[in-house]
Amino acid sequence: MSENVARLNKFKNKGKDAGELRRRRVEVNVELRKAKKDDQMFKRRNVAAFPEEATSPLQEKNQNSQTSRQWTVEEILTGVNSGNVESQLQATQAARKLLSRERHPPIDQIISAGLIPKFVAFLGLTDCPPIQFEASWALTNIASGTADQTAAVVGGGAIPAFIGLVTSPHQHISEQAVWALGNIAGDGSALRDRVIKHGAVAPLLSLLAVPDLSALNAGYLRNVTWTLSNLCRNKNPSPPMTAVQQILPTLIRLLHHDDKEVLADACWAVSYLTDGSNDRIEVVVQTDLVSRLVKLLSCGELSVITPSLRAIGNIVTGTDEQTQAVLDAGALAMFPQLLRHNKANIQKEAAWTLSNITAGRDAQIQEVINAGLVPHMVDVLVRGDYKTQKEAVWAITNFTSGGTVEQVVYLVQANVLEPLLTLLSSKDSKIVLVILDAITNIFLAGDKIGESDKLCLMIEECGGLDRIEALQCHENEMVYKAALNLIEKYFSGEEQEVQSVAPEATSDGYAFQISENQSTFNF
Repeated sequence: MSENVARLNKFKNKGKDAGELRRRRVEVNVELRKAKKDDQMFKRRNVAAFPEEATSPLQEKNQNSQTSRQWTVEEILTGVNSGNVESQLQATQAARKLLSRERHPPIDQIISAGLIPKFVAFLGLTDCPPIQFEASWALTNIASGTADQTAAVVGGGAIPAFIGLVTSPHQHISEQAVWALGNIAGDGSALRDRVIKHGAVAPLLSLLAVPDLSALNAGYLRNVTWTLSNLCRNKNPSPPMTAVQQILPTLIRLLHHDDKEVLADACWAVSYLTDGSNDRIEVVVQTDLVSRLVKLLSCGELSVITPSLRAIGNIVTGTDEQTQAVLDAGALAMFPQLLRHNKANIQKEAAWTLSNITAGRDAQIQEVINAGLVPHMVDVLVRGDYKTQKEAVWAITNFTSGGTVEQVVYLVQANVLEPLLTLLSSKDSKIVLVILDAITNIFLAGDKIGESDKLCLMIEECGGLDRIEALQCHENEMVYKAALNLIEKYFSGEEQEVQSVAPEATSDGYAFQISENQSTFNF
């Protein structure tokens, strides 16, 4: 129950807790972030398709042909410790190949052998680019592992060494250094901030300081964008504001690029930056990025729509003014297609976003009505998968809580009652309580215009009264008290009177028309 109250309190403008005027994604967030990261990988290993041929995404040219047999870690250690650069290069390349194999790379054995400090030292051998490249690749793959494995790379002094290589004149070395820094920053807030404190942001941004991003190699641009997105990622704490302000102008440029992977990672970066306090959201809103995010909602590319919708959803958890920036950018026009998207996850995110818009001012609720979204919300209540239905329930309840009487009447006329009442059979008592809240709010509107009796009949006709009565036996005390309260207040032994004022049945259900003296309510 307390979780439910907590979530209700966290919606904007509910007046239940003035100190907490925003709703955070709680279970939604965790579940989405844990999802199978088709969204965005936070660490990546550079795996050669054919390790023996040393082909890689970096188009490395194989220096040595005599590598038909895998080396043991002991042989690698011997080669690395020899005073001969050629032997060191062969041994480092052999290590990289072991670390690039698809299954069970021997990361821990390489670490235990004490090879990390040796590889970090090789990063500084500017007169031997091949060994810089091989050592970079090996360390990148070690840093793609567990938190302990990433920490071992950092402990070996790799961060400043990699930052030094970001601006290497050899693009394949620069790219591998960028990738390694992305893996380190992707580990979490602490290492992300160490990468930033070591001064990584300026050299990374300098790589993109070209008049036309299209002139850059596509793979290279994708890698730099991905690493920048990891510098924006993670909370507790969020990235330093100075770094965010440094990165934002480049993110804006990347969001106007046409490569879908670049767009996706740039959108993820913005979604991370907006997943925080209102001042964090404000920094993004002030850049006028919102209209671009809205445009990307209709790009047809799932990998881009997912993070752009997440970013917009995060922004509308902010103040009414920040929400208005999203509405002013025309976002609501995109929602019919999002609420009917063939991916349930997009429908859910769209419904979650709407739930925060309907938690706003009644003028903002009116924009939702004007955009024709209420029938779509009702449709989601009827046909959506359960997680999407739950978000739609919140959207409806917030609507009934902050909307005017006219707006609530419109909602009832859009046939919201039956699907809402049907969901009272949910096993989730939190959602049942939220629905009962909505029903109570609808009755409060009905009371104001003397239409409660008609509402009672409508609820009874669609089987809703039976569902509410059944909740009197519910195991959750809050649920049965809320149900009992509704029954005692509106359904206690006045059947005769109810029948006498029954509204006319029409083909669309009961009219629930507003009485003569309220004729200004034209719906």
